[in-house]
Amino acid sequence: MGIAVDRPAGAGARFDEPLPARMLNEYAYCPRLFHLMHVEGRWDDNAFTADGRAVHKRVDQFEQVLDGPEVPTESGHDPGAVEGDGDAPPEVARSVALTSEALGLVAKLDLVSTDGDEAVPVETKRGRVPDTPERCWEPERVQLMAQGLLLREHGYRCDHGFLYFRGSRTRVEVPFTPALESRTRELLSSAREAARSTVMPMPLEDSPKCRGCSLNGICLPDETLALAEVPPDPERPEVRRLYPVRDEAVPLYVQHQGAQVGKRGGSLTVRFKGEELATARLHDISQLVLCGNVAITAQAFAVLTEAGIPVVHMTSGHWFHGITHGMGLRNAYDRAAQFRAAADPECCLGFARAVVEAKIRNQRTLLRRNGEAIDDRVLKGLAADAAAAATAPSAETLLGIEGSGAARYFSGFDRMLRSEAGAGFDFASRNRRPPKDPVNAMLSFAYAMLSKELTVAILAEGLDPWWGLYHAPRHGRPALALDLMEEFRPLVADSAVVTAINTRMVSRTDFVVAASGCAMEPDARKALIRAFEARLDQLVTHPQFDYRLSWRATIRLQVRLFSRWLRGDVPTYVGMMTR
Repeated sequence: MGIAVDRPAGAGARFDEPLPARMLNEYAYCPRLFHLMHVEGRWDDNAFTADGRAVHKRVDQFEQVLDGPEVPTESGHDPGAVEGDGDAPPEVARSVALTSEALGLVAKLDLVSTDGDEAVPVETKRGRVPDTPERCWEPERVQLMAQGLLLREHGYRCDHGFLYFRGSRTRVEVPFTPALESRTRELLSSAREAARSTVMPMPLEDSPKCRGCSLNGICLPDETLALAEVPPDPERPEVRRLYPVRDEAVPLYVQHQGAQVGKRGGSLTVRFKGEELATARLHDISQLVLCGNVAITAQAFAVLTEAGIPVVHMTSGHWFHGITHGMGLRNAYDRAAQFRAAADPECCLGFARAVVEAKIRNQRTLLRRNGEAIDDRVLKGLAADAAAAATAPSAETLLGIEGSGAARYFSGFDRMLRSEAGAGFDFASRNRRPPKDPVNAMLSFAYAMLSKELTVAILAEGLDPWWGLYHAPRHGRPALALDLMEEFRPLVADSAVVTAINTRMVSRTDFVVAASGCAMEPDARKALIRAFEARLDQLVTHPQFDYRLSWRATIRLQVRLFSRWLRGDVPTYVGMMTR
């Protein structure tokens, strides 16, 4: 016996065992969705999936399928009833689990109505009856037919079933025709083969199915198809943004030294010496960031890892040095592709060219937009450096070009600091380990925060943040995060520093300068975190797709596109360059 799954089976599931009928529905709906859920273990909820799960939970708890006595069905009877030959009413069973080794199929039926040797399956759907000639979609008919095949295998006559649409309180009869049976068996065979494949199918093209799909932000159907065409097709439909412009959940930073993070119900609490400093609901938190001497209880750790919320560890000086996370994605396909790419010098060079070109062009854009009286030679030099990076013959040459561009960029950095607001924030050149002045201290802190953000996004995609293609792997260094953050340094980190200074969020008294270097006081760190998070929440128009989304969503999108490039969905990696 077995049951159908509501969530992905995850990579490594044994598909030589019977296939759940619900997975057959998903394969009929979209082979790419099926691959993401059941081969790679990807999942994301939306309002439709949450509502559908709630509907089936109520069915599993033996709730009556009908909500009242007056239901607009064709016969006016209970939707599970079948006409019997005698006076005895048909028997109704709910949440019936069936399996068949011969069919290679398993299902948990919402409701089965039996009368003698005749059985009628009833499947509950959350929505309304669709406006189609059949009054239901093919995936729903296929799933119901699969249930009919299982009932036949168990000795029942079964020539039709019903779909009950909860949204319109209506049932629709589905005849089990030879054509539907043949189509169901064909899809069952194809789904079993697809479950063993490591190759992700291409997305559906301009399909209305994508709008209601909970995995559209992971699948990226329009973005993948647009980048797959080189040169771009001017007749291609507009790229649709199928996911929210920004996340509702945000990071929770805990900086109060000696505080403890605990769990209470569905929330996290922050306490210090018995006093509650803050509380936050789990579904409002995207990551927990512990800065310095901050403790966390085992119960809080457990609930965070179970919910897939990473715990980021930073020193009291806000150096990023680790992440604790749950099992997360368990597929190895993207990582295998990452390691293959990292072992290919030509592949690494092509990626590094795109990253460095994007970084230099973004540095030039930031100077041009925010600097006062920028030397034209600096802007022209940066444009030349970016062009040279795009055609660099080797990684060594590219490193030299990147260094030249950085020197030009930071030679004009002080021109972005307003004189009336930037008093005491003199900047001559970039220095670090340790930083010697307030501006460099803020830049180092912002880069650590950005590295943390990229590491979280990379882990969420199932990639290895420690194995880079441009930065050489080194113990303790998240090389891939450093690779992918290069193009975002000026756009996010540098911009946050400039904003914090120019808007007087920080003052010169918020820093301590000594012979050993410059340190940020707690107020300066809190102010820069606010500026950094505000920048991540700011909307930007994507240069390739022409829709708006937050910088945090852009970072996540870029990591996913990098993953698509690794797997061969798109032919080249395109760096993020703001307009």
